[in-house]
Amino acid sequence: MSEEIFDVVNERDEVVGQNTRREVHRLGLLHRAVHVLVFNARGEIFLQLRSAKKDRHPSVWDSSASGHVDSGEDYDTTAVREAREEIGLKLSQTPKRLFKIDACAETDAEFVWVYRCENEGPFTLHPDEIDRGDWFTPATVTSWIRERPQEFAPAFVFIWSKLN
Repeated sequence: MSEEIFDVVNERDEVVGQNTRREVHRLGLLHRAVHVLVFNARGEIFLQLRSAKKDRHPSVWDSSASGHVDSGEDYDTTAVREAREEIGLKLSQTPKRLFKIDACAETDAEFVWVYRCENEGPFTLHPDEIDRGDWFTPATVTSWIRERPQEFAPAFVFIWSKLN
């Protein structure tokens, strides 16, 4: 399997080149990602426990689905792709855009578009990406992050702070 290639961007999120996933992360180059937050009709959010095999932030809780924007891909296409690849959610349209986060330490130098959609599941979790997943009330997530933030991916903690 060939290594993923990402677009490298400048501080205005404009593409200035391409590089491999490994080099982008090793050099701390600015790049792009998406986070998709899936809520059910009861207002609970589905969170994933990242696989222990992940090279970045293994074995911590994260957004319902998230991932890098591949070279030549746009944010909206990535949101649909990542939902399908990670949790088996086949979206017929782009989920609702909530907000964009500029690249920062919390996002590992990623510009991030955050999306929201509703779905009841059940989901088919990608075994190389996710160890397990579950539904949580927003109040539970908020108090959990306040008490044990180390149990979450830094980008998710940052995203959650902007939602509440």
